[in-house]
Amino acid sequence: MILTPQIYVRIGLLLLAGVIFQVSFLSDLSFLGATPYILPVLVVCLGLLGGAVTGAVCGFAAGLLLDSALLQTLGVSSLVLLAAGYLAGRYRENFELSSPLIPPTLAAGLTLFASFVFGAIQLMLGIDAPVSLLILREIVLQTLLSFVLAVPLYPLVRWLLRPALIEDTERRRPRLPSAIGAR
Repeated sequence: MILTPQIYVRIGLLLLAGVIFQVSFLSDLSFLGATPYILPVLVVCLGLLGGAVTGAVCGFAAGLLLDSALLQTLGVSSLVLLAAGYLAGRYRENFELSSPLIPPTLAAGLTLFASFVFGAIQLMLGIDAPVSLLILREIVLQTLLSFVLAVPLYPLVRWLLRPALIEDTERRRPRLPSAIGAR
């Protein structure tokens, strides 16, 4: 990804819109008792498009914005989303995205990872919360909802960041005539 000031602004606005959308709209929705969690999906999309460093920085920023907006313990969501973005970026750097189902599957898997790590950190910090088997049902449903959310979100983020993507600039570059065949 080629990072320019315009791309920094686009990524920042995308993260801000994701946090506002999560806090103001998605937190009020309930599908079979589970609330959709769009921020891990967004961070995974940014990590898949930009790499490990971009995914980690975007995850940290999104988590910090979320913790600040909800007045939670600062850093918990940042740490979890940083890890999810970093892992998505490492996947991009080591493997090729050969199937259109890879981004939604990776988003679902990393949302599952993020939910368990978030819960574990909250328990280690001593946050009093009721623990029951209903939490496992909610985590599984959040994972499935993340898969569904990633299907339209990955192409949308890719379209918004299209000028910065290296693969797209190589495809759009005009081909020059061969110097060997010109003689």
